[in-house]
Amino acid sequence: MNPPILQFVWRGEIVTLQHVPPTRTLLQLLREDLAHSATKEGCNEGDCGACTVVLADLQDEQISYSAVNSCIKMAHAVDGMALWTAADLAAVDGTAHPVQQALHQCHASQCGFCTPGFAMSLFGLYQNKVLKGQPVSRTQAQEALSGNLCRCTGYRPILDAAEQMGALPRVKLNEARLRQQLASIAPANRTQEAACSYDAPTRLDALLAARTARPQTQLVAGCTDVGLWVNKMHMDFAQVLDLTRVAELKTIKVQDGHTVIGAAVSLNDAFAALESDRPHLHAFFSRFAGLPVRHAGTLGGNIANGSPIGDSMPLLIALRTSVVLMSLRGQRELLLEDLYTGYRKNVMTADEVLAFVRVPLPQTDELLRVYKISKRCEDDISAVCLGVKLQVQDGRVAEASIGIGGVAATPVRARQTEATLTGQAWTQDTVNTAKACLRSEFQPISDMRASAAYRIQVLDGLMQRFWLESQGVTDTSLATLTLQGENA
Repeated sequence: MNPPILQFVWRGEIVTLQHVPPTRTLLQLLREDLAHSATKEGCNEGDCGACTVVLADLQDEQISYSAVNSCIKMAHAVDGMALWTAADLAAVDGTAHPVQQALHQCHASQCGFCTPGFAMSLFGLYQNKVLKGQPVSRTQAQEALSGNLCRCTGYRPILDAAEQMGALPRVKLNEARLRQQLASIAPANRTQEAACSYDAPTRLDALLAARTARPQTQLVAGCTDVGLWVNKMHMDFAQVLDLTRVAELKTIKVQDGHTVIGAAVSLNDAFAALESDRPHLHAFFSRFAGLPVRHAGTLGGNIANGSPIGDSMPLLIALRTSVVLMSLRGQRELLLEDLYTGYRKNVMTADEVLAFVRVPLPQTDELLRVYKISKRCEDDISAVCLGVKLQVQDGRVAEASIGIGGVAATPVRARQTEATLTGQAWTQDTVNTAKACLRSEFQPISDMRASAAYRIQVLDGLMQRFWLESQGVTDTSLATLTLQGENA
């Protein structure tokens, strides 16, 4: 098996490496192979943000910047990109970057272990907001730092620094030179060995051919979970097939009444597309992991991974989303809930890949809510996630769709409860009947996140909350009193 070439821009120069193992993480490459200790190793599972770095990618002549967790980013996944770490922000003469100056002036660091990660998340925000002339609000700062945990300083001075960095003299990168460098090392413009240990094709036909030729190769689409298999379960793969470079799978378009999202589109971009049609979903999307995970992970990867507590699936099931599976033999489309056959198992054959996600556009008078219950507000996974969509006409439920996570071995659709609602008057009595059906339709397990009894109680309370919100009640605290139980 031929070793793939890995090229990226770092510190203004093109770095070229060979013989990097397919499961080598970017953090391991930096700290162990390149002896670069500025990027810290914390949780090693994409949860604390100490290892945050910023990557730049060239798409349609535009450079996009994103903060990611280097501990769960495969080294080869940065092929063709530019990289910055906390040691790369200061000028050549040692002058601190505005991000660093603001952190210092606001006394936003104590032990300093987490500070490199905070600095890099702020650097990403600086590139994407400040240099475009957009002021950074407190809310934007909180979202940008949602993947970074502080152990001692406290978040207030860090947020102060985020707001203050835009007031300091601007520091711009030489983007003209960077654009030239990125274009010169673009994977699509380079010839890579066909049979290599880390294969990242740039065309859909090449991906399908590789999947057929090597069906046992580990398929990755962001690695935010596969990275945990490597770090925590010590799994190793002789060959990796990465679909995130496939141009056709990085597209978002509206077609036949659907938003069609390619499997390689990042979670952040996919959520932005869905949010453009349904703005009220922003609060839910911002609670999906942290921003670095949403930058790295993909919607296709989240769906294909099939975790029973994957946050995107309950909403997508409620929206009657379908997925398109492709192989050299052709393609087929099925509803999302029909993809799964068991715990992290699905109907895909060995030569198939999940290529596209088709989400119906909003209906007139659509009533949609999605709720996530977890121990932390952000950067956490669900104990229960409930998505409900109703179409109410003339006071009756014309159509009902309910998707749930955390109550079964797979994300599920509550078909019995949907049937209980459909055709009935939209009243409190109907809601009570639906709650009783929902309590009996699933038998959740007890685990470290919540007990079975708690999960059932949560479902009951969330359905009541949905009813109250449908009646225009804005203060639903009475409806959520039942959620303040053992694991709230």
